[in-house]
Amino acid sequence: MRHGFFCLGCCWMLMGLLFVGGLMNVLWIAVLALLVLVEKTLLWGGRMSHLIGIVLVLIVWETVTLASAAF
Repeated sequence: MRHGFFCLGCCWMLMGLLFVGGLMNVLWIAVLALLVLVEKTLLWGGRMSHLIGIVLVLIVWETVTLASAAF
């Protein structure tokens, strides 16, 4: 349970992207799987995970900004 909550806490954005963008889109799933592979196996994967996190937060910020401007 503890590991499951940890995984959900650190990977919730990727899980959301897989649900929204990856539903029936094998290419999107493959790109996200490649990013996770780079994070976990390469020496500079830790830096890559920080960069990916920043990019994903910016995507959410832009989405919320666009959604709030529409209403």
